[in-house]
Amino acid sequence: MSYRNPAPTVDVIMQNGPKVLMVRRKKEPFANRLALPGGFVNEGETVEDAAKREIMEETSLEIEPIEILGVYSDPKRDPRKHVMTVVFIGIIISHDAKAADDAASIEWIDIADVEKIKSELAFDHYQILQDYRRWRGSGGTFWSTKRRHQNE
Repeated sequence: MSYRNPAPTVDVIMQNGPKVLMVRRKKEPFANRLALPGGFVNEGETVEDAAKREIMEETSLEIEPIEILGVYSDPKRDPRKHVMTVVFIGIIISHDAKAADDAASIEWIDIADVEKIKSELAFDHYQILQDYRRWRGSGGTFWSTKRRHQNE
């Protein structure tokens, strides 16, 4: 029997003061666009371990996931195939960030400027960052189709 299931990924939001860590993608899809660091979960790996590994591979940072912002599973969020992501909020344990793997560069983006850079963001990371801004104010959990209000 053959199954066609979504591929699991992880993304991590790490904030330092008013800024959030982003990577500029080296490869398609969305080459040269900003994205939250993250990537595919390997078979036999927990999503927490995948988050730690992916952040280490892309940014050389050791992190600890402390919360789950949400799960984003819109079948159209990644043009390659149906990809779902678990978005963690993490804290940085080591502070020597440098781009590696498929990250061309690392950029710290002011969370207040997310609207200004919307067109530079990959995947659904604009929505994820907007949800993160709401989470900082009130907590909660988010997902792709969570009821959204026009004035938010």
